[in-house]
Amino acid sequence: MTKKNSKYLIFALLYIAYCILYVDRAAMNIALTSIGKDFGLNASQSGLVLSAFYISYAFIQVPGGWLSDKFGSKVVIIISILMWSVFTMFTGFSWSFTSLLIIRFMFGIGEGPYTAASLSETSEVFDYRDRSKATSSMLSSNYVGSAIAPIIVAPLIIALGWRATFHIIGILGIAFVAIYYLTVRPIRKSKVISDDKKINKKVDWKGILTSKMVWQFIIIALGISMVNKGLDSWMPTYLLKVRDINIKSISYLVPLPFIGAGIGAFSSGWIMDRFFKNKEKLIIALSSLLTMIFVFEMYNAESLASVIIFEVITYFFKSITFASTYALFSKIITQDNYGSSIGLLNFGSQMAGFISPLAMGFLVDMFNGSYNAAFLFLVFSVGVAFVVSLTLNSNEIRKKSKNAEKFEIETI
Repeated sequence: MTKKNSKYLIFALLYIAYCILYVDRAAMNIALTSIGKDFGLNASQSGLVLSAFYISYAFIQVPGGWLSDKFGSKVVIIISILMWSVFTMFTGFSWSFTSLLIIRFMFGIGEGPYTAASLSETSEVFDYRDRSKATSSMLSSNYVGSAIAPIIVAPLIIALGWRATFHIIGILGIAFVAIYYLTVRPIRKSKVISDDKKINKKVDWKGILTSKMVWQFIIIALGISMVNKGLDSWMPTYLLKVRDINIKSISYLVPLPFIGAGIGAFSSGWIMDRFFKNKEKLIIALSSLLTMIFVFEMYNAESLASVIIFEVITYFFKSITFASTYALFSKIITQDNYGSSIGLLNFGSQMAGFISPLAMGFLVDMFNGSYNAAFLFLVFSVGVAFVVSLTLNSNEIRKKSKNAEKFEIETI
C-alpha cells in the first residue's frame, strides 16, 4: 500500500471510530426519556446524568493529549475505544441513579483521550499544508455520527428497550477495536526526527499555558460548544415533551441538523483556505454571529417546522465556527506540542458539556418546564465566542503559522 493510500485508510478508520463514538454518546440523549421514566428522574437529575459524562470527559482531555505525545496515538486510540465501548455496555446494566452517574463518569474517561489522539494521528499522516482541511474534515464525523445515531438507536429502543440498545452498540465498538488494531501500524514510530529535536521532547507547558491566543481559542471553543452540547443533550427531550412528537419521529427529525452540521464542518477547512486566507478570524467571527442569530430565531419559533429549520441552520453555522476554530488552531501549533495543546483546547470545549446540560436542566426546572431561559442562555454563550473571536490578532496568527510550518519542515 502506498503512503498516500495508507494515510487515507487511517483517516477513514479514525472517521468511522469517531462516528461510533458519537452514536454511543447520542444514545444517552435519545434514551434519556425512557431511562428517566424507569428511574424517576426530574430535569435536574437528567441534566446531571448528561453532565457526569462531560465532566470526566473534559478533565481527561489534557492527560489524554499528553499521553498521545508521550506514547504515540495508536495505543491511546485503542485503549480509548475499548474502554468507552465497555462502559457503553455497562450503561445497560445500571440499576439506579447513582450507578448510572458512576458508569457515565467512567464512560467519559474512556472517550476523553480519543479526540486528541485521533487529531494527533491525523496531523502525523497529513502534511502541514493539508492539516487544516484534514482536521475540519475529521471533525465532520461528529455530526455524521450524531445524524446516524437516531436512525440506529431509536428503532433499537422501540424494538428491544434501552438496556439492550446500549449492549449492542457497545459490542460494535469492541469489534471495531480488533479491526483497527490489525489494520493500522504505529505511525509515530516511522517519523524521522532530527537529532536537535530528540534532545528535548518535553512538552512546553509554560509556553502553552501563558499564551494569550491559546486561551482566546479555548474561550471561543467553550462558547460555541455551549450551543453544541446544550442542543445535542436537550433537543430530543424538548421535541418529545414540548413539541409532542413520538420517539419514532425522533429518528427522522433529529438527524436533520446534524446533516447540515456535517456539511458545514466538512467544507469549513476548504472555505477558510480558499476565501479567508490570512484573515481566518473573520470566518470564526461571522459564523459565530450567524449562529447566535439563528439560535435566537429558534427560541422565537412558533411551529415545529420553524424550530427544525432554524435548528438546521444553527447547526450549519456553529459547526463552521467549531471546525474553523480547530482547523486554525492546528495551523499555529508545532507538532511536538500538538497532542497536549489540542488536549487543552478540548478541555475548554468539553467543559461546555458539563456546564450546558446541567445549566439548561436547572433553568427548565426553575421556569416550570419552559425552555425559554435555556435557549437564551445559549444565545449569550455564543455571543461571548463572537466577541472573543474579534480580539484575535491576525498578524500573530500568521507569525505562529510560519513557525509551525518551519518546525514541520525541520523535523522531516
